[in-house]
Amino acid sequence: MDRLSGLDASFLYLETPAQLMHVCAVMVLDQSTMPASYSFGALMEHIDESIHDVPEFTRKIRRVPLGLDHPVWVRDQQFDIERHVHRLAVPSPGSYRELMDLCAHLAALPLDRSRPLWEMWVIEGYRPDGEEGDERVVVFSKMHHATVDGVSGSNLISHLCALEPDAAPLARDEEQRHPRDPERVELLARAVIGTATKPVTLVKVLGPSAELITKSIGRARQGTAMAAPFSAPRTSFNGTITAHRSIALADIDLDDIRDIKKATGSTVNDVVLTLCGGALRAYLDERGELPETSLMASVPVSVRESSKRSQGANKVSAFFTKLGTDIEDPLERLEMLAERNRHAKDHHNAISADALQDWAEFAAPRTFGLAVRTYANLRLAEKHPVVHNLVISNVPGPPMPLYFMGARIEALYPLGPVFHGAGLNITVMSNAGMVHVGAIACRESVPDGDALVQHFPQELERLRKAVVAR
Repeated sequence: MDRLSGLDASFLYLETPAQLMHVCAVMVLDQSTMPASYSFGALMEHIDESIHDVPEFTRKIRRVPLGLDHPVWVRDQQFDIERHVHRLAVPSPGSYRELMDLCAHLAALPLDRSRPLWEMWVIEGYRPDGEEGDERVVVFSKMHHATVDGVSGSNLISHLCALEPDAAPLARDEEQRHPRDPERVELLARAVIGTATKPVTLVKVLGPSAELITKSIGRARQGTAMAAPFSAPRTSFNGTITAHRSIALADIDLDDIRDIKKATGSTVNDVVLTLCGGALRAYLDERGELPETSLMASVPVSVRESSKRSQGANKVSAFFTKLGTDIEDPLERLEMLAERNRHAKDHHNAISADALQDWAEFAAPRTFGLAVRTYANLRLAEKHPVVHNLVISNVPGPPMPLYFMGARIEALYPLGPVFHGAGLNITVMSNAGMVHVGAIACRESVPDGDALVQHFPQELERLRKAVVAR
């Protein structure tokens, strides 16, 4: 029996009609590389063949009676690829603007929890260069966060991708194992035992957590702690969100980022966060909304290599960092971020890799879900200090070109969830020498995401010139 970990299940409990907990991706394909000419039917059949033995694509959730424990995964015995792979066309004239509006609409639709928690929308007729450009096929994918995190989601793409147009999809490392469908009595018995042992587990978690708090206070006094939550300035995207979404995409050169990293002794992540800070500063300044103090981001961190837990799709933690939006000079901002990120990483490394997962085990299904809905209905995100302004994720991607069902992946833009109180998410992914930036937001908070992402190439050029002139 495959029980969801507390962290995986938390993404189910966090979901409301406005706060959707799936992760998305926009994949732009060049179908001219396909061994045979493109057809939707052949593409769907190929996808079906590639994923029918992959549990993450064919399992669904089954709730525990009375909500006594986290749900379990069971195989969908009625799995039907036609319920998951759909076909659409970009409205005329099929340009970037029409594609973004369509993707934003799809991102705002919840996944059906009675089926495996993923969908793909194959979108035809996209002309990235306008009416005269060559057409591209776009795949808009959605997977629930209970099923994947950034790294595992990236790995799942390998089931549908290859290194050559006519090669077989990349092989899966571990053995395939489909979840067993338990009897109702077994579910209840395990839930009762799990509930009875929670006090013992709580005692084991409290000790290390209390020690961590003490050490964090010491770090704060020494000025070596990560940024503290609830200390971010309020912006237009820090309130209660709606179900409407806006999406915007941008591309920057990975070699330029690496050159800056090498010249300054920083990291790729430092440079990316510096660009995010500069883009946000320019965006808010244009709107007359730039706060005097720095914006703060929550940055997810994979703990897959250091986690002692074998189960669970999500192996993540996070740290908080200030983005230097109060600093105009891009090089000064990078130097500040590099230093603060070193402190934040040291602080984060002192925390158990499984701390977040350990505490998530105590999320009660009914209570947690009710609390989230009450929080949204009372608009509490607008009444307490801002926890953090946004989420920024940096997901490593393939260094070489990949082929999706024979079509070369020209671009792969990741899109994470947005939350009440933090209605903007920026996720970047490297892909064959480029860095693809995906920004998704509550539409009422950020109606024009392009006004934000257009600053990424500009900020990269500003930073590059500052490094050269140093």
